[in-house]
Amino acid sequence: MQPESDQGLLAPIWAGSVAEARTGDGALIRAMLSAEAALARALASTGLAPARAAEVITRVAAELSIDPRALALAARSGGNPVIPLVRELRAAVAAADPDAVEWVHRGTTSQDVLDTAFMTVSAAVLSDAVLPGLAGATEAAARLAAEHRDTVLAGRTLTQHAVPTTFGVKVAGWLSGLLDADERCRQVRAKLPAQLGGAAGTLAALDGPRVAVAEAFAAECGLTARETPWHTVRTPVAELAGALALATGACGKAALDVTVLAQTELGEVAGDPGGESSAMPQKRNPVTAALVVAAAREAPGALAGLHLALLAENERPAGAWHAEWQPWRALLRLAGGAAAGTARLLGDLRPDPAAMAATVRRGEGALLAERLAGALRPELGTGAAAAVREAALGGRLPALLAEHGLDDPAGYLGAAPEFVDRTLARYERHIEGNAHGA
Repeated sequence: MQPESDQGLLAPIWAGSVAEARTGDGALIRAMLSAEAALARALASTGLAPARAAEVITRVAAELSIDPRALALAARSGGNPVIPLVRELRAAVAAADPDAVEWVHRGTTSQDVLDTAFMTVSAAVLSDAVLPGLAGATEAAARLAAEHRDTVLAGRTLTQHAVPTTFGVKVAGWLSGLLDADERCRQVRAKLPAQLGGAAGTLAALDGPRVAVAEAFAAECGLTARETPWHTVRTPVAELAGALALATGACGKAALDVTVLAQTELGEVAGDPGGESSAMPQKRNPVTAALVVAAAREAPGALAGLHLALLAENERPAGAWHAEWQPWRALLRLAGGAAAGTARLLGDLRPDPAAMAATVRRGEGALLAERLAGALRPELGTGAAAAVREAALGGRLPALLAEHGLDDPAGYLGAAPEFVDRTLARYERHIEGNAHGA
């Protein structure tokens, strides 16, 4: 019986997404072959290899078709998929031009190729999935924050009503976190490095301008060149993982709030277009929000796995490098899926100010207890809080608030509207800076 491949059955947040397409086995194979072709061109551009050899290797690598399953099984003997891939590439190049085959995989090692392929794939996921998703999410959040700058909402701490706030400032908080994630992902994307160090990070197998080859290789890959190979200095991987987890978590925060506000008892927001239930036909569950929250809960596990890879001994670790592969791909998929999901979620979100106002009224003045205590403090001193508590327990809080003219929640919003303005101003600066390539 032929084994079935993973089609994302248990991962609806990224199944069918751009992130999945950019990280599939086929995409990784293409990235590895592209790295091999880039190396040949780098060798040629620095005068080490004939231009003809680079042309042949590039053409053959682009045309070569490799079965992912066969490659996966063949990878067992050497512990990584690069070894059997290079074997197939060499055979194909030899068939096309026997003189070019000696320049295939020249001076490099398996880790160079796979690390560079992963960075190339990561760049594609950031550029094609994470950053566009965050752009859509921040645009929708900015619109909601501006529209509901002064829409009164019950603020909640430890699940209980606290003081009045606005829906606008709640969304501004989401926007602030999403902007943090966007900025961090852009910073990391700009410096994703290629890897070229050879057997032990010295490029000793190359005769000629070794550093120039490494720099040319990075340029050919569309990546940066670090000052030294990073076979066992995995800070680039950890930084990437941190940015991806930050993006997933920022999306998860917004989505988690939506799940609370969309509860039947509140109904303060709606808008998820899906949400069917298999048993209850009347339901419209906030499924997009739930899937984004699930991604945000899953991402820290992958993040921890990649941070553990910082503990890599000597010039090539036994197992630490191999343990990165699955969480690396998982985190790319989670971040890409969460960003796209959050853009849809916030774009479709429909706040209900009337429901928010009804929630405030049901509190019977509890949201303004702090305000009343402050107003009574000049008269009652430290006993003000006890007096307000007694009034609330006795059902007299609404009357006491009205007596002092303090019963309008809109009069106790603090700096909430100003915080919205400040966040929107940051968003405008962010958009302008991105438009100018900052």
